[in-house]
Amino acid sequence: MAASESASPLLALNGVHKRFANGTAALAGLDLHIHTGEFLALLGPSGCGKSTVLRLIAGLTPPSAGQVQWMHQAGNAAAPSIGFVFQEPTLMPWANVFDNVWLPLRLAGVSRADAGALITPLLARLGLADFAQVYPRELSGGMKMRVSIARALVTQPAVLLMDEPFAALDEITRFALNRDLLALSAEQGFTTVFVTHSVYESVFLADRVCVMSARPGRVVAQIAIDAPAPREAAFRHTPQYATWCAEVSDALTSASGVQA
Repeated sequence: MAASESASPLLALNGVHKRFANGTAALAGLDLHIHTGEFLALLGPSGCGKSTVLRLIAGLTPPSAGQVQWMHQAGNAAAPSIGFVFQEPTLMPWANVFDNVWLPLRLAGVSRADAGALITPLLARLGLADFAQVYPRELSGGMKMRVSIARALVTQPAVLLMDEPFAALDEITRFALNRDLLALSAEQGFTTVFVTHSVYESVFLADRVCVMSARPGRVVAQIAIDAPAPREAAFRHTPQYATWCAEVSDALTSASGVQA
């Protein structure tokens, strides 16, 4: 899971500005480098442009100025495969779990029969083996998010983008999904960029926490979380975890312009 500064550079956002058509300046002079296999958490005040960074990485919106440059191949010609998990599961209500997860494969031309070899083991890995024929309305919020994660990972992407995916879940479910996400990251080796408002979640999950300023956003602090894998629940009770949480919290308070 861990990726050090010596790991291969994957993506560079250099001097990125983003201004929307309504005049809102979301980002100004954002510099951010992401390394292959890294788990990077983006943390910052509401409206600072965290979600905009994910959309820039995914190619869903272009920068107004600056560069978003993939470094993984000569010529920086194209982005690697990307999975995206949104804050809401965004499942198709008329389709069962299997068919929801099949969607990106279906769009890629993979038949339902052939997709089973990829979908079935992934559902089992996420605790969904008995829910393949169940519809979203019959699932809890945590189960819906597991389906959303399965859908994002079924194409075996090189990069996983996650936009506050666990924000609406209860603490027990959130902790369980945190652990499952780290396990999947270790098994599959994808690079993760994870947006969250939670200091505690960012420190538990990330190799590096990047704190963004209030809008227009830019990276104002980077804290390396050099904790060994696997990270179990006991990590949350260590003095080092508390120290990192305090450091990240102080950086977030400063970035938000809040007086202590």
